[in-house]
Amino acid sequence: MPFDLPTVTRNLLIANVLVFLLQQVMGETLLMHFALWPWGPDQIAQSSEGLVSVGFRPWQLVTYAFMHGGTLHLFSNMLALFMFGGQIERVFGPRNFTVYYFVCLVMAALAQLVVVKWFTGGFYPTLGASGAIFGILLAFGMLFPHEKMMLIFLPIPISAWLFVTLYALFELVLGVTGTQAGIAHFAHLGGMLGGFILIQYWRGKLPIKPQRRLWR
Repeated sequence: MPFDLPTVTRNLLIANVLVFLLQQVMGETLLMHFALWPWGPDQIAQSSEGLVSVGFRPWQLVTYAFMHGGTLHLFSNMLALFMFGGQIERVFGPRNFTVYYFVCLVMAALAQLVVVKWFTGGFYPTLGASGAIFGILLAFGMLFPHEKMMLIFLPIPISAWLFVTLYALFELVLGVTGTQAGIAHFAHLGGMLGGFILIQYWRGKLPIKPQRRLWR
């Protein structure tokens, strides 16, 4: 876990922290316009500025991932980005890492929109970098499968590929059972799916081939 973070990882950390600080000043204004709202008709909400129309906008597919619901939410995501982001960026390179990060967060947003629209219902905002972070975790498990990882509450070292697999299954169970309401488990899984598809594409394992294969 080196401290000399490469450029993109460092800038993502800074951007997330700055937006969180901006949230403390602008509060509901940022939430209403830049969090990820469910796809469908707008709804009228009461704000300090009066009645406003709130709903999905295309830019929210990206902007939601730079906002967070609290200090702990921000800290957990940024800690994971700090721990794993730099290592993945060094393997991918700055350009590909940037593409990877944004593909994961957009796929996470799309997964959340689908689940809310056709399964869970409700009208509430989604925010946080977790989808992209889960994509980075997936990349670590695929690129460094035999590295050892441990949970704080279960200090037993296990291989990264197994850790990531178990974590994904755990998220799936929580999402299907509706456990831990208020956490976008399927957005996490969507971020992992987006990362998996992109890595497989770069490896030349999909029907559509890249101009050059990056990894075996």
